Amino acid sequence: MKLSVLNRKVHYWGSIIITIPLLLVIATGILLLLKKDSRWIQPSAVTGISADIPAVSFTQLYRIAQSVPQAKINAWPDIKRIDIQPGKGMAKIMASNNYEIQIDTKTGKILQVEYRRSDVIESLHDGTYFHQSAKYLVSLPTGIILLVLLLSGVVLFFQPFWVKARRRQKQAVQ
Repeated sequence: MKLSVLNRKVHYWGSIIITIPLLLVIATGILLLLKKDSRWIQPSAVTGISADIPAVSFTQLYRIAQSVPQAKINAWPDIKRIDIQPGKGMAKIMASNNYEIQIDTKTGKILQVEYRRSDVIESLHDGTYFHQSAKYLVSLPTGIILLVLLLSGVVLFFQPFWVKARRRQKQAVQ
């Protein structure tokens, strides 16, 4: 089989194989690029009263977060992470069910409670939404095939120029 025919077949079948995973990565990537601009994707950060040293302890943050019914925090494992932002005088508590609670670190007042979609979108983007090993079984092969498609596409693009140049060389020699 000629290299040019093999190159076209690899390009053709490779593009079909990665269509769905690549569309998912592109769509979620676009959403992640816009996460700071869209409250639907990620709640905007609300600034607390003071940018001083936080006066609220972790135990107090936990109790305040427990008081938010949507978050369904019954024990420490129900908290995915805590993000302390001293410069904004605020702490973000992300519950396991993706609710984000923003608390003033001086007064302990709840500043905002919103559903945070960016973590779900990110897990779709890297494939871990489906399974932890999906990034190796789907995303990695998709990336490798995409690299092969890029290289074969460059060859397909320049191939007519190479063929014309060879013809001109042969005609010049004769």
